[in-house]
Amino acid sequence: MTAPFSLLVVDDEPDLRTLYELTLLREGYDVYSAGSLQEAWERLSERGYNAVITDMRLPDGSGLDLLRRLEAAGRSEKAIVITAYGSAQNAVEALKSGAFDYLTKPVDLRQFRNVVAAAVGRDASLASALSKGQSGRALGVPGVPAAVRQAAGERTAMQRLAGAAPAMQQVRSLIERVARGMAPVMVLGESGTGKELVARALHEVSARVDQAFIAVNCGAIPEQLLEAEFFGYRKGAFTGAAEDRPGFFQAAQGGTLFLDEIGDLPLAMQSKLLRAIQERAVRPLGAVSEHPVNVRIVSATHKDLGLEVQHGRFRQDLYYRLNVIQIRIPPLRERAEDLALICAAVLERIARDAGVWPAPQLSAAALEHLSHYGFPGNVRELENLLHRAVTLGDAELIDRDDLGLGEEAFADSDGPSIALPERVPAVSASLSLPGDLVAHLDAVERGIIVRALDSHRFNRTAAGSSLGLSLRQMRYRMARLGIQVGEHGLD
Repeated sequence: MTAPFSLLVVDDEPDLRTLYELTLLREGYDVYSAGSLQEAWERLSERGYNAVITDMRLPDGSGLDLLRRLEAAGRSEKAIVITAYGSAQNAVEALKSGAFDYLTKPVDLRQFRNVVAAAVGRDASLASALSKGQSGRALGVPGVPAAVRQAAGERTAMQRLAGAAPAMQQVRSLIERVARGMAPVMVLGESGTGKELVARALHEVSARVDQAFIAVNCGAIPEQLLEAEFFGYRKGAFTGAAEDRPGFFQAAQGGTLFLDEIGDLPLAMQSKLLRAIQERAVRPLGAVSEHPVNVRIVSATHKDLGLEVQHGRFRQDLYYRLNVIQIRIPPLRERAEDLALICAAVLERIARDAGVWPAPQLSAAALEHLSHYGFPGNVRELENLLHRAVTLGDAELIDRDDLGLGEEAFADSDGPSIALPERVPAVSASLSLPGDLVAHLDAVERGIIVRALDSHRFNRTAAGSSLGLSLRQMRYRMARLGIQVGEHGLD
């Protein structure tokens, strides 16, 4: 029997370290951990590892310091660096320092597993298909026939497009019709409606299903890396380019390239993308000739690209090239009749991923409560809400109080107004009333959290504990309030 791959996880936050460890242990890896740079180096002095996964910010140094030590010592471990969202400079610095890849927070666990698999060479076909994106290179995986996935108990993307509303039936019908051709498809919809799911469904019912599906978040790639990410590069093309690397187009050869949030691409990159699409060829950085590529382009955006064109923020010729066929996904509030079906499907998937059976169910009161909420974050918000309810609850039945949706959540909802309690605390007449209570309370909460983070040197676990919050609750509030912590403090 082949010995398992050994990994070293370096992170000073115990909850995150445990999450990474459990994720990797389930994948069959031999996992060790360290909470500081010094402890990590002691672990490395004791034995060798196949890969090291390190947070950028450590209490006694940084992930870059560990990378430099590994390089100076001539160690063979591949390094994966976890950096704060939007820290383009740190991502570039990590790659130049010899990192195999980088991940951005909050870490998507599926992408985390894919990056680690590529680093240790666990799946050669996966490693060759991976290229850097929001969470590093590993955003796409080779296609697997739907019949194989179903035999393994996995639902296809088309099956996950739950809903009997006429608008969703039209979406599925359109996917079936356009999948046979090569015409570019533009998927339109608000954030959280499931645009990537539609793109995956289109790929799965097409003749390209056995080839790669590569998903790219265009808005999350540092601008300095865009060309290298999309078209690849040759060894020596720039400082840190120690080997040839394929780009997104090469990784998607014969399959589908999904460009999510295409409206966030800068104009300079738009012109280069247009040429690649028109010529069906790309030239990697450092190469002297172009290489033909055969990919189907599916793009998505929540923006009004027509308006972006009018304001000069998006190229008109690229817009016409991408917007050949449109698929619009309705927001959740426009298909309220599908709420029960979607909830059941999401809860079943959560239970399956967690290895729990039977799947939790919503009580009638909980479903009624959800039906009055506007869901500005659409299906993604519903999934997060149900995931939190399952994680924090300990019963098979999720009741209204488990949802964590108080009256303030319905402030901007299209549903019926919620009756206020008969007795409310008196407000001093000398205090002016805020014009926007929700915004006022958010500002107060934001100030408290920022002060707590500052007083605990931006350690989220310690700051949350001082406020009586778990790390999960702290991360949720920080994400909702737009508080981001970089390697050097608040971004």
